Amino acid sequence: MGKRKVCVVVTARPSYSRVRTALTAIKNHPKLELQLVLAASALLDRYGSAIDYIEEDGFEIEAKVFNVLEGENLTAMAKTTGLGIQELAMVFERLNPDMVVTIADRFETMSTAIAASYMNIPLVHIQGGEVTGNIDEKVRHAITKLADIHLVASQKAKERVIKMGEESETVFQTGCPSIDLAKEVRDLQDNSINPFEKYGGVGPVINYQSGYIVVMQHPVTTEYEESRAHIEETLYAIKDLGIPTFWFWPNVDAGSDGTSKGIRSFRERFDLPNIHFFKNMKPTDFLKLLINAKCLVGNSSVGIRESAYMGVPVVNIGSRQNGRERGKNVVDVDYERDAIAEAIRAQIHHGFYSPDDIYGDGKAGERIAELLTTVPLRIEKRLVY
Repeated sequence: MGKRKVCVVVTARPSYSRVRTALTAIKNHPKLELQLVLAASALLDRYGSAIDYIEEDGFEIEAKVFNVLEGENLTAMAKTTGLGIQELAMVFERLNPDMVVTIADRFETMSTAIAASYMNIPLVHIQGGEVTGNIDEKVRHAITKLADIHLVASQKAKERVIKMGEESETVFQTGCPSIDLAKEVRDLQDNSINPFEKYGGVGPVINYQSGYIVVMQHPVTTEYEESRAHIEETLYAIKDLGIPTFWFWPNVDAGSDGTSKGIRSFRERFDLPNIHFFKNMKPTDFLKLLINAKCLVGNSSVGIRESAYMGVPVVNIGSRQNGRERGKNVVDVDYERDAIAEAIRAQIHHGFYSPDDIYGDGKAGERIAELLTTVPLRIEKRLVY
């Protein structure tokens, strides 16, 4: 019996950091052959293209799928998903994988799930069973019903997938591969980084040696029309606090245009001597920056996952992470500048929290690769014509 061909589709910048250790374990496993496909915003420079980091890490890219349409609105998201189905179907036909792996809950992942399902290719879903209360949750649960194998991050996620009607023998609690990277960084003797030297970015070269915060705030697709107002509340809070800040550009979602315009307009109207902006960083470098921060601000899932494991204080803004399991390191606030500023002050005063392994113990990648060598590749719940 030859190697099992595992096609992993990475569709966005954060998805690569979510699965990097799993990709490494699959690539190095004697019984598996990795077929890595990059698609959607993972290929777009303005959202921080992941391609250079992926190739630098030694991975060979089997196919690139350019399917993101301009607009950054609900119609563009729907059309991007449809185009992704068409393009990925051709890629899967050429690669002929034994299984397809899709990650998490972004709208681009729906393309992967639908194409694989209609082509009768066993679908493996990483990070199913979680709840957030926005459009991502609908996508995540829809992919769960399309998937044949479920690799979940937590016990509650496992229970939720089974309650959705999936057979228990197809659901495996592996932990989240992103925690593997967090463990690597947490265990380093020297996890310092000079972000200006390595990544440049935009804005003043701030003095961060005495402490800094990190901001990563994305639009909420169900609230996309308010994205500009939402980001401005955070901008006012950070400006008025005056604390050295590293700010990361948003994901490509409906509303990201409003978020981006809000940031650009604010920079034109105000002098921001304490804020420096970045598009993207290598996953490990970002975690090095994060673990040494006084606080993470925004609505990224990194505040819920990796930050909990590393004990980083988090101010989570708005509804994007509603319902998701969280550690004691997270304080939730609404889109209101005074509340945001007050929560940041309180979290900085508190300092680091005790590490929480709610999303894994740092060994998920190896578990995932080993599972994929032995799990039965059954096709279920398929339409028969």
